[in-house]
Amino acid sequence: MRNFLKSKITLGVLAACVLACGSLASQAQKKAPLFAADKGRFTIQLDGQTVGHEEFEISPASAGWSAKGTTDIKAPDSPATRVTGVLTLQPDGAPISYEWTSQAEKTNGARIVFANGVAKITLQMQGARPFEQNMNFDTPLIAVLDNNLYYQYGVLARIYDWSKRGAQNLPVLIPQELTPGSVSVESTGSVTARGKSYDGLRVTTSDLEVLLYLDSNHRLMRLEVPSAKVSVARD
Repeated sequence: MRNFLKSKITLGVLAACVLACGSLASQAQKKAPLFAADKGRFTIQLDGQTVGHEEFEISPASAGWSAKGTTDIKAPDSPATRVTGVLTLQPDGAPISYEWTSQAEKTNGARIVFANGVAKITLQMQGARPFEQNMNFDTPLIAVLDNNLYYQYGVLARIYDWSKRGAQNLPVLIPQELTPGSVSVESTGSVTARGKSYDGLRVTTSDLEVLLYLDSNHRLMRLEVPSAKVSVARD
């Protein structure tokens, strides 16, 4: 009898350990980081002609993650422009701050601080006094999608909940235009571009559709804006 009870106790302890380990593994899986370190270069084409490049890097930061990129672009009938954007993010993808500068005929820039669903913007125009503005959002999880900074679509692909899939709506801020809005993101399943297979995402705004092509680790490899004849491809 004692040996039988001892065996039952031992089995019970082992079972509890197995359940605990399974629970911890499940929690670890749920808490797996959204982001992964990434670095690269995109070539930007307009109607098949190369008009610019973007250097970008996503890396861990003390507060969570840092995502930054610099684009040099020269579109037909437009001055050469350099745009830089630095986005800091919480581990869940919510923005903490964003800074951008644009250097063309004039140098402009802004710093945005996000807190409790409020974006506090300080805009600096060359030759003018700083301009401040607040924008209110219903959620701290805001997509930042700035002009000519395509790495931010790679950040959006990480924020998308791949376990749920389907269409997911997010508020969006376009900093260089000081414009708020909304964006719908939806998985399109397996897609093919230039003979290669990718995971596809469709990003839709009120007036634009952007197609994202991602590798198996959900890194942005290619982006297309069919209506504007724009394509962006990782080198």
